[in-house]
Amino acid sequence: MTETVSRPTLEAVAARAGVSRATASRVVNGGDGVREPLVERVRQAVEELGYVPNQAARSLVTRRHDAVAVVIAEPETRVFADPFFGLQLRGISKELTAHDSQLVLLLTEGRDDHARVGRYLAGGHVDGALVFSLHLDDPLPELIHGAGVPTVFGGRPGWGDGTRDTAAPVYVDSDNRGGARAAVRHLVALGRTRVAHITGALDQTSAVDRLDGFRDVMADADPRLVVEGDFTPAGGERAMRELLDRCPDVDAVFAANDLSAAGALRVLRERGRRVPDDVAVIGFDDMLPVAEQTDPPLTTVRQDIEEMGRLMARLLLRDLDRRTAKERAVRGPSDVVLPTTLVRRASA
Repeated sequence: MTETVSRPTLEAVAARAGVSRATASRVVNGGDGVREPLVERVRQAVEELGYVPNQAARSLVTRRHDAVAVVIAEPETRVFADPFFGLQLRGISKELTAHDSQLVLLLTEGRDDHARVGRYLAGGHVDGALVFSLHLDDPLPELIHGAGVPTVFGGRPGWGDGTRDTAAPVYVDSDNRGGARAAVRHLVALGRTRVAHITGALDQTSAVDRLDGFRDVMADADPRLVVEGDFTPAGGERAMRELLDRCPDVDAVFAANDLSAAGALRVLRERGRRVPDDVAVIGFDDMLPVAEQTDPPLTTVRQDIEEMGRLMARLLLRDLDRRTAKERAVRGPSDVVLPTTLVRRASA
């Protein structure tokens, strides 16, 4: 016959620590007003007994679920094929894990999924949301606003200027425009005169900002030297073929991300163009599994993708802690824009 082992209770923790149940509860649930010696005694008792708080009961006290939704506005096939998302998720996961909070991943394949995400967030299952890879016509911001959950966005959203009926968004981003300027200036400094740009999907602000950075340096560039891509290797291949057909004398390419640059490099090799002798190529991201494995290794603009994820989670958790402490008069988290750096390798 199997013997049933009972789980240690909060009453047992209080007895071991020599405090009241109410004091033990305040310590376990992160409350204030308990002297430090008593806090240490309760924590020691928790460790000795192996006490695990009942999450449902804890939620009633703290009104926190210790869970955060991570919403990626992309289909599953894109998310798991692009290492950018893995790096950002790793940063988010590390920060949430350090604060004993669970990550709930929500992806959007289509419009029906947007409504599903909105219902889930409004259902009170999570404390807040981290949202990235939004597109300009995305309905998610309104749905999230309607759900009333604290939210931090990855990347500069395309609103916040009164064009949408939502509060000004809090976000973490990289200096996309400045990084693009640095890349194009480097190509010009190499003596390249027919500098082209393969954009990302222009319904996303990161692609628009990088295009603006290109235009800051190449204000008088031939319009045919700009071709829209979609941040994928296949998109980079299509755009590079179009560029070579339009402008056979192109001698440099700034691609909006490393995956697009990798696709462009394949087409240049197929067409017999030497890199960097005939055409210099620069990407954006510095994702090492991509940038160091291309032929030749890719010169690119580095943004700290994992750190972006960590900062998103950190800003949200700070906001949640303020709300739990009812510090509503304290200003909430501020936007963060991380610097970028040009990393020179063999392609330019």
